[in-house]
Amino acid sequence: MDVFFGSARLEKLLLSRKQSTREYGAENAKLIKRRLDNLHIARNLEQVRNLPGGLHELHGDRAGTLAIRLKGGLRLIITPADEPPPRKPDGGLDSNTIVAVVVIAVEDYHD
Repeated sequence: MDVFFGSARLEKLLLSRKQSTREYGAENAKLIKRRLDNLHIARNLEQVRNLPGGLHELHGDRAGTLAIRLKGGLRLIITPADEPPPRKPDGGLDSNTIVAVVVIAVEDYHD
């Protein structure tokens, strides 16, 4: 799958082990790299759903975005790269046809 980043700053932060360790801690830096590798290897978003970290759609003001678990409440937040994103008849994202995503944040949205 193709993986893009919402900004050059975010890309630099997440792809640099040193910077991501400083920002999110060593364990999360390792998990971020692993989750990004998983996204790159997957053929579509559906394949990511069953990998460690899981994948779930967000709702409310975050509708249209998805989250992958990291450690300590942090999540890797992604969105489909296609605009508009492919949808199933029930309105949910069609993860079988999503083959490119944009990483938009790493955050704990539970606070």
